[in-house]
Amino acid sequence: MKKGQVFEGVVAYTDFPNKGVVEVENETRSVIVKNTIPGQTVSFSVNKLRKGKAEGRLLEILEKAPAELDTPYCEHFRSCGGCTYQSLPYEEQLALKSTQVQKLLAPVITNWSDTLFEGIKPSPNQFSYRNKMEFTFGDAYKDGPLALGMHKRGSFYDIVPVSGCQIVDEDYRKILAFVQEYFDTHKIPFYHRLRHTGYLRHLLVRKAVKTGEILIDLVTASESELPENTPDEQTLLDGMTKGLLALDYTGKVTGILHTRNTGVADTIANEGTDILYGQDYFFEELLGLKFKISPFSFFQTNSLGAEVLYETARDYIGSSLDDNADQVVFDLYSGTGTIAQMLSPVAKKVVGVEIIEEAVEAAKENAVLNGLTNCEFIAGDVLKVLDEIAEKPDFIVLDPPRDGIHPKALEKIIRYGVKRMVYISCKPTSLARDLETLQARGYEVKRVCCVDMFPGTVHVETVVLLSQSNDL
Repeated sequence: MKKGQVFEGVVAYTDFPNKGVVEVENETRSVIVKNTIPGQTVSFSVNKLRKGKAEGRLLEILEKAPAELDTPYCEHFRSCGGCTYQSLPYEEQLALKSTQVQKLLAPVITNWSDTLFEGIKPSPNQFSYRNKMEFTFGDAYKDGPLALGMHKRGSFYDIVPVSGCQIVDEDYRKILAFVQEYFDTHKIPFYHRLRHTGYLRHLLVRKAVKTGEILIDLVTASESELPENTPDEQTLLDGMTKGLLALDYTGKVTGILHTRNTGVADTIANEGTDILYGQDYFFEELLGLKFKISPFSFFQTNSLGAEVLYETARDYIGSSLDDNADQVVFDLYSGTGTIAQMLSPVAKKVVGVEIIEEAVEAAKENAVLNGLTNCEFIAGDVLKVLDEIAEKPDFIVLDPPRDGIHPKALEKIIRYGVKRMVYISCKPTSLARDLETLQARGYEVKRVCCVDMFPGTVHVETVVLLSQSNDL
C-alpha cells in the first residue's frame, strides 16, 4: 500500500466519531475512511501512512449500505458537512451511536455489564431540533456568486447554500434566503479567509423552541472592507433589518444585532455588538425554568433533547442525594447554570464554575429570574477556582467541554472525596480517558446512559453515575 493509491472496499464498521474502517483485499492493514457508514462499498485514495495505520480520503460511494434510505431526508446531505448519518433511518442511527459508545467504554469500565449500560434515549425531534446555527458567507466554488450556508464536506473554503436544511425550522430557512439575496443584490463581498479581505463573515441565528423568540446576529469585518460604490454601512444594516422584520415567521424576532470581528481566524469573535432592533437576548424554557440567553453564551443547541439529557442526569443525581436538602453541590463547567438551577430546590447550596464570563453573568441573571437564592456562580478555570472555594462539596456534577477534564483539575476533584458524582460527556473518547483515572482513584461506575442530542450527526451525549468503591 502506497500513499496516493486508489482502492475499493466495504466499510466493516465505524468507530466514534466518524471513522469508517475498510478492509482492503490482499492488504494486511485496514484503512480509516471518514464520513462513511457500515456496509457501504467505497472508493478512496490513501493519504496517510504512519506506524502501521492508514487513512484514506473518500472518493465515491459505489454502493449504499443495506440499511441506507433510497433518498436522504435533506437535499444537501451529500455536499454539506453537517449530517453524516442522515441517510440512515433514525433507529439505525441510534443503534450505531450506542454501539460506538459501548465499544469505547466496555474495555475501560472495570465492572462493565449489559445491565450497567442503559441504552440510548432518542431526541424528541429528529428534525427542526436546532436552536442555534452559525452560517458562513463565502462562495460555492472559486470566484462563484455569494453563498451563505455551511462548509462543504471536506473543504475549508467552499460554502454550500443550505436553503433546505432539515435540522432547523422554516424560520431559519427564510432568514438565510433573505440575507443571502439581500447582500448579493448589493454586491457586498464575503470575507476571504486567505486574502483577509471582504466584509461579510457569519450569520448567527438562535430560536427558542418553547417561547419561539428569535435572535439574529450579522457578523462582519471592518466597515473599511465595503466597496466604494455600495451604500454606507448603516444604510446597508438598516435595509437588512427592515427586510428581516417584514418576513412572515412562525416565531417572533426579539433582536437583530451587528457584531464586528476583524480577526483572521475563521471563528466568530465578538469585538463589539450593536443592537439594530429590539434587544440582545432571548428567553428559552427548560424543565419549568426560564433562561435568558445572549448571542454567544453557551446553551444546549437542542432544547427538547436537553430536557431528556437533564432529566436523565437529575434521575442519576436524585438517587444519590436521597432527598437530603442539607448538601452542597458543585456544578463544574456549569455554562449558563442549567444543571445548578435544576438542583437548587434539593440542595443546601449549589456552586457553579464556568470559564466563560458571559455565561456566568447569564447564569446569575437566570437564577434571579427563577427566584433561586442558593446558587453561586464563579467565573474562572476549574483548575484554579477550586483552590479558592471555601465550601467542600457533598456531590459533584461534571459537564466538561469536548476535550474532557484537565488531569490536574481531575486530581483536585477526586481529592474532595465525595461519595458520588455524575459525569455528563459530549465526547465519549474523552470520557473513557477520565473514567480510567477516576476508577484508579477509587470510584466505580454505577450507571451509564446515552442521549442523542444531535440526530443525523456523529455526536452523542453520555451520562455516567460514579460512586466510591466502598460506598455500597
